[in-house]
Amino acid sequence: MFNNQDIIALAKSAGAAIMEIYQRDFAISEKSDESPLTEADLASHHCIVDGLKTLTPEIPVLSEESGGSEHQDRIAWQKYWLIDPLDGTKEFIKKNGEFTVNIALIDQGKAVFGVVYAPALGVTYWGDADGAFKESNGQVTPIQVSEIPVEGAVWRVVGSRSHQSDEFKAFVKGLPETEVVSMGSSLKLCLVAEGAADIYPRLGLTSEWDTAAAHAVVSAAGGQVLQYPELTPLLYNTRPETLLNPFFIVCADKSDKWA
Repeated sequence: MFNNQDIIALAKSAGAAIMEIYQRDFAISEKSDESPLTEADLASHHCIVDGLKTLTPEIPVLSEESGGSEHQDRIAWQKYWLIDPLDGTKEFIKKNGEFTVNIALIDQGKAVFGVVYAPALGVTYWGDADGAFKESNGQVTPIQVSEIPVEGAVWRVVGSRSHQSDEFKAFVKGLPETEVVSMGSSLKLCLVAEGAADIYPRLGLTSEWDTAAAHAVVSAAGGQVLQYPELTPLLYNTRPETLLNPFFIVCADKSDKWA
């Protein structure tokens, strides 16, 4: 069995590799789905995959940058590591700091442990059966979701820095008074986990590696990640044909203001 702190240290090592590239000029290429790819994505990928194979050789690994065979084989896996070596590549390219290293453990479709490390911000989140935590400036503090806003209160809504869909805008319009906070990468889910926001409606496409690590943090902090509009728990590795997530809502609990 692995030690959580070893996985957190691995995420930070990958973050150090990313920051070495972040602080200089770097090449940008384009993947088959037209999303950007940098050498930092690949450096982080190799760091994490190699580290996990040493720490937990018995657990398979699926990364955003994995080859096609892992993408096909993963549907038979009950337990595996799901990683996004550099979530928020667009934010990395813009150099706004809002990018993360995501490492999640999936067990029978559920994100049971996750680490989200934002190397440019020096912030780490993690969550497991013992709770959810945030490390910043060397201080580790437990975190939990906020209570649902009371009648008349402002709803703090998290929106994507780069991908606010028409569906998102319509959802926000249907809420009572709102304050929209824009954020990049999986940090959006973490804002709900730490009680800095009330809801994150992701009514646009994401992949499973984008959300799994932060999903574990949200769950450990007492929150929920629900498919929308079904409002059933978001699960992983349930469809062989795709690694895309359905639309989802990140929240403390359901509310009649939006459910």
